[in-house]
Amino acid sequence: MTNLPRSLSQNPRVLRLARILLGASSLALFLLLWEGLVRWQDYPPYILPGPGDVWARFLAAAADGSLARHASITLVEVLGGLVLGVSVATLLGYLLAKSPLLDQLVSPYIVALQAFPVVALAPLLVIWIEDSLIRTMIVAALVLFFPVLVNIIAGLRSVEPELVAMMRSLQATRWQMFIKLEAPFALPVLLAGLKIGATLAVIGAVIGEFVGADRGLGFLINLAQGLLDTPLMFVALFTLAAIALGLYGLVSLLERHLLAWKRAV
Repeated sequence: MTNLPRSLSQNPRVLRLARILLGASSLALFLLLWEGLVRWQDYPPYILPGPGDVWARFLAAAADGSLARHASITLVEVLGGLVLGVSVATLLGYLLAKSPLLDQLVSPYIVALQAFPVVALAPLLVIWIEDSLIRTMIVAALVLFFPVLVNIIAGLRSVEPELVAMMRSLQATRWQMFIKLEAPFALPVLLAGLKIGATLAVIGAVIGEFVGADRGLGFLINLAQGLLDTPLMFVALFTLAAIALGLYGLVSLLERHLLAWKRAV
């Protein structure tokens, strides 16, 4: 009998069920506190809508297709910015990690670019780039670029010099060195940066839509603000949160699959 709790705690299904129940309980508590605050202060819906008001507005936006239309645009922008930002950060990160001279020449400009607020750069992109979809992708890529770049450089520089020397003694090519040694070492740090980048890409897409767009969830928030449709603003915000959580979960699944060899060691 004394071993039963321990055996249950080590059961993956029991642990998964416990996490689901804990998450559902915390969500229920959050909704109760939210509803209690609205009722206690007697807020009108345009100030702070209750969960019921937001749910009713969600159903209306889902029924007329506006939510799906704007959410799909934002999702395309987020994915495009994620691919663009990670691709450029990976290539540049590899070059900077391999060349100290290039690192000294380029790093000050990268840090200076990171110091510029993206909200201040976005209006310039409105002037330079006509297509709002491409413009928003670039804004999303700029937001996530620096954290991913730093993680990639740190991952590549974490390779032990002894292993590099051993690969060179075996006359490994640069490509073999990257595939067999550097990529496995950098992959955990890269995936950690990708988790951060997935959520930052959502923020970047919304910033781009705020500055100059006629579609997307950021545009929907601006529209709802002008109409004092606060429940619709909450719907758009929760949809953005769902997109960020979904992307974070996908990267976590990818991490579990690609790093399965580390758990087996």
